[in-house]
Amino acid sequence: MSIAFYSPSTRAAGSDLAISISPLGLVELADEEFQVHGPRLNRYATQWAFYLGYHYGYRREPGEAQVVANYVRALTDFGINFAIGRGVTFQSAKEYAHIVPALLNRIWETDNNKPELLHEIAQQGAVSGDMFVKVAYEEAWPDPSGMWHPGRVRILPLNSSYVFPEWHPHDRERLIRVKIKYKFWAVDQTGTRSVYTYTEILTDDVIEEYINDDLIDRRANPLGRIPIAYAPNISVSGSPWGLSDCTDLIPLNRQYNETATEIADIVAYHAAPVTIISGAKASNLEKGAKKVWGGLPKDAKVYNLENGVDLQGPMEYLQWLKMTMHEMAGVPDTALGSFVPISNTSGVALSIMWQPATNKRARKLVNLTRLLKDINELALRTIFLFEPETLMYDPDTDGIIEDGQPLIINPADPLAYRTECDWPDAMPTDKLIKLNEIQMMMALGLESKRGALKALGVEFPDEKAEEIFQELKQDVIEQAALDIINAQASAAIYKETGMLPDGTPAEQQNNRTSSTPQSSGTTNSNPPAGPKAQPGPMKNILSDLIADGGSQLQSKLVTQAYGTKLPQRRNPDADT
Repeated sequence: MSIAFYSPSTRAAGSDLAISISPLGLVELADEEFQVHGPRLNRYATQWAFYLGYHYGYRREPGEAQVVANYVRALTDFGINFAIGRGVTFQSAKEYAHIVPALLNRIWETDNNKPELLHEIAQQGAVSGDMFVKVAYEEAWPDPSGMWHPGRVRILPLNSSYVFPEWHPHDRERLIRVKIKYKFWAVDQTGTRSVYTYTEILTDDVIEEYINDDLIDRRANPLGRIPIAYAPNISVSGSPWGLSDCTDLIPLNRQYNETATEIADIVAYHAAPVTIISGAKASNLEKGAKKVWGGLPKDAKVYNLENGVDLQGPMEYLQWLKMTMHEMAGVPDTALGSFVPISNTSGVALSIMWQPATNKRARKLVNLTRLLKDINELALRTIFLFEPETLMYDPDTDGIIEDGQPLIINPADPLAYRTECDWPDAMPTDKLIKLNEIQMMMALGLESKRGALKALGVEFPDEKAEEIFQELKQDVIEQAALDIINAQASAAIYKETGMLPDGTPAEQQNNRTSSTPQSSGTTNSNPPAGPKAQPGPMKNILSDLIADGGSQLQSKLVTQAYGTKLPQRRNPDADT
């Protein structure tokens, strides 16, 4: 059986793909734009069609099988999750490490949804091959209920089909003009729902917006540069565009579906074979299971048309196609849920088995890292422009300031915008083994506590170390307060019963003390030592502590032991 697979762009103008997939059905391009960007948009249309499951250019008759095994999406999604599934953390230059990381954490975590953003950016790159991200500032606004929403920095992944960049003719890393163009539905003044074309043209100096070629706004670019970051999914030498993860999978998946459909037709034929009737009329014979035909003419013959096709060959061909798709995607065949017997395979052996996936991840992260660095720079420039107060160090929200670090960021300093991306290892690790390795390195003096925290995935190790120190300090204060209470309880017991806390009478303890032999030439004129838990020794210890730490420690100990007379309000924090 032969199946015709028409290109999705062929049916894009008059089918369901016109709205959901094909940019050619959404964007009206000038002749010059089509010559420059037409092949790219056609490529996007085909890749998105297969990713979303549109693998056929026609629909078969009802009841006939049309198998779609969407390995394009399965293998592409696995590559996305393998690359960014463990997330990413950002580090800044040491001069501004007390301010910039907290700002980036606010931009990605509070102003935006970091996991969703990373997945959308990586998905756009894996399918289309190109990643465009716009950075903008959303002013503070009240909603209809009266709730006030503060201003925030928006990170907006763009559909690559809507972006038409123009690079410097001699520098492909420098954007000189970007056009964003797409169609949208809206209701006009007469109440009629119509389709409009929105166009936004951005340069370093000016931003212009059009609706159906009518200029609706023209303003200066406050940032002084185009607020769009671009990176290819996988770089292609000599080409400004990137390579999609779907490119090598589409022809194999197409052939797989065609073969699977033919096998399904063979299986359906055996379930309902063609019946040959010779020398009789089929209209006189009752059809159905468990039917008996009698009274046929002498020379009549009734038999099923046999099909001697052996399915072993087609099934092996299907398995070969599937294995080839895994090899082209760099994904082990066990990654999609195949049963793997549990064994004591070493981590090195597993790393070798997953080496193709690791190599592809490394290639993707090169460009993705560059893209995130550009996004961070644009986001920091935007927040410094619209919220100048964020340039100042805020001890309530920023990190720990060290000697030599400034209280105010210089927005003209390039170091303020220099960030690094820290990608955790994609392979699963045993926490216990990791801790043992870190403990051994620290014992040998090859690792610090800060480095250990960073190796364990802590995003802000300085703040974590400070949190641990404060907790240990609080434990000491609380233990000292308990010692005060124990000492006073021991003194009260001795006063009332004359017994030491361990049940020994004080007279016996004093006798043992007085009978202790003294050194020659000395007299024991001092009174016997008091019980171990009496207030005297504790008072001396407290005096030494107070002499070293001042009266503030005494106040903390007394407050912790006896509390205060006035009620205190507990301030809620992120942990409570």
